[in-house]
Amino acid sequence: MPPKKKTKKTMKKIQERSDNDLEAKYRRSVLDIAVLQDHIAVQCESVRTVQSDRVDLRRRMRDMEQTLQHERQDHRDVNSDFSRQYKTMQIELTNKVKRLEKEVSRLNEELALCQEELRKERREREQMEQEKDTAMNDLQHKMDNMETDYEKILHDTLDSLTSQLPVTRQRREDESTTLHQHHKALLSEFGLNARDM
Repeated sequence: MPPKKKTKKTMKKIQERSDNDLEAKYRRSVLDIAVLQDHIAVQCESVRTVQSDRVDLRRRMRDMEQTLQHERQDHRDVNSDFSRQYKTMQIELTNKVKRLEKEVSRLNEELALCQEELRKERREREQMEQEKDTAMNDLQHKMDNMETDYEKILHDTLDSLTSQLPVTRQRREDESTTLHQHHKALLSEFGLNARDM
């Protein structure tokens, strides 16, 4: 069979169908383009947001790195300062320990000298106390002997005086009587009576 000849009507239908297909394709393409443009706009906005976030993050990261560097430097400075203070304190403490050890050694020597001096003083004091006790005992013994001697002398003297007392009394009475008589005689010579006086 030979091919059918296309009629004008068929041709026209084909043409219209073709135009409809083209128009549908065109509309679909326009819609796809609009969707793609929206998608690209969303993607561009997303990219801009991501870039902005990236810039912010980089800036924050730089700030944090600087802060970290400052903190590290501060930490190094603090460590350095602590090390210096520690060394200074260690040197001061070592010097103080040496000074105190010398002081302790000197004080121990002084203590030993003082203890020796104290022992010497105690020995001398004990010796002096013994000598004093001996001297006091000797003096007490001498005083006891002197007391005994004085008592003996006193008793002898008292005995002697007691024995001489009657003789002395008699002699005094005799002398008194003689003196009395003499005064009486003198008064009578002057013509006075002794009883009137």
